[in-house]
Amino acid sequence: MQLRVSVLGAGSFGTTIAHLATRNAPTLLWCRRAETAEEVNAQHRNARYLPDYSLSPELRATASLEEAVREADVLVMGVPSHGMREVLNGVAAHIRPWVPVISLAKGLEPDTHLRMTQVIREVLPEHRAGVLTGPNLAKEIMTGFAAASVIAFDDADVARQLQGVFHSGVFRVYTNRDVVGCELGGALKNVIAIATGMGDGLGVGDNTRAAVITRGLAELTRLGVAMGGEPATFAGLAGIGDLLATCTSRQSRNRHVGEQLGRGRTIDEIIAEMNQVAEGVKTTRVVMELGVKHDVDLPIAREVYGVLYEGRSALDAYRGLTRRDPGAEHEPD
Repeated sequence: MQLRVSVLGAGSFGTTIAHLATRNAPTLLWCRRAETAEEVNAQHRNARYLPDYSLSPELRATASLEEAVREADVLVMGVPSHGMREVLNGVAAHIRPWVPVISLAKGLEPDTHLRMTQVIREVLPEHRAGVLTGPNLAKEIMTGFAAASVIAFDDADVARQLQGVFHSGVFRVYTNRDVVGCELGGALKNVIAIATGMGDGLGVGDNTRAAVITRGLAELTRLGVAMGGEPATFAGLAGIGDLLATCTSRQSRNRHVGEQLGRGRTIDEIIAEMNQVAEGVKTTRVVMELGVKHDVDLPIAREVYGVLYEGRSALDAYRGLTRRDPGAEHEPD
């Protein structure tokens, strides 16, 4: 039996995943704006988020949440973390029993500190919840460049079944049972990407960038393991892979935020001109609170927090990092 896939959220990555899924399954894309749904159906384009790319003519779109959800055998949540619960509450009235729900969001719920699969389980307790994550820049995937991702469910059989829905051509999908680690890698790396971007804006050089990324990996691994993730996950696609792509690509929204901060602009100015969400801005506050809760020192995240929320400059942040006394490399800073 061919599974029917519905993707909720027509941002760049949600649209990309819907486009890929059409190669393996009938796919429906839910768009908040009726005009976006009409554009996808009539022109096979999403000009707001992927202006230079044509979408599969097999992809259908709708602005009706009920229509999108009631048809689904697999539900993919492509909405940002801060809007996940609201959309899920709408989903609850229409979803059929036992339909698995997959999150694409790389963030944490601000008030509760919950991962997205935890939010899914709270709102839809009878449904399996998993995550699709990795170093996946939407425009490169749409261009046809090779990419790899991870689909994580605590049930390996479910992960293997859904692997075939998304695995397509040079877009390779691996399975993983460490849902906690995969989700945290995707969320925490955005904070490090802002830090890396600040350095790029300041012009600190490649050596410093490499140091920030590497020490950032150690930082997010410490917190991720303290919260229940497996160390090996952070050395894989959902950890170092996603971190490298987000910290180095000019397509990365979080790196862009950091770069603009490094050039002296305010966070309000930067956010005002963006038409997509940089998850790391909200995640930084949550990460600092989690660091206190789990007694994990997070020096890079702390400096990013100071710039985003305490009025410090990016130059102040980098001075703070370079003045720290180094300890042993494989021990906490």
